[in-house]
Amino acid sequence: MALAEDLRDRFARVELFALDVDGVLTDGGLYYSDSGEQMKKFNVKDGQGIKLAQNAGIDIAIISASGASATRHRAKTLGIAHVYVGIEDKLATLKGLCETLQLDRTQVAYMGDDANDIPVLEWVGCPLTVADAMSANLEAAAYVTQKGGGEGAVREICDLLVACRS
Repeated sequence: MALAEDLRDRFARVELFALDVDGVLTDGGLYYSDSGEQMKKFNVKDGQGIKLAQNAGIDIAIISASGASATRHRAKTLGIAHVYVGIEDKLATLKGLCETLQLDRTQVAYMGDDANDIPVLEWVGCPLTVADAMSANLEAAAYVTQKGGGEGAVREICDLLVACRS
């Protein structure tokens, strides 16, 4: 996919790709077992994209308002070291991580699909969202994926991030 030069430059600067979970890494559906345990469906192509991005030197973080244990399990499977669940203030969490990693906000991409992601999208250098995001997120994003959340949208971004590094 051809990207405008300014967008390609934003992607090329990314050292940290931070992700919301529900509606981004998942389709936003919530699944419950008979015992009340919350389950999530993750897309294997997104996982492969994350591994490709990591292999290209891009750090990955998960910042989710949900505290579901499925997110921790998926992150562990993918070797994601920066996992923040049950987070009310995503922007403060991301700013703290950037300080720890000594990254400027222009080196950060964030992908979020709903209202609680807007402050982060407005702060990062590379704001991203999924095709089926809320309208405010679509407006705040520098790039909107072709795919919806949980349908390979994260893979789409990872492929672009890797391509723009070469």
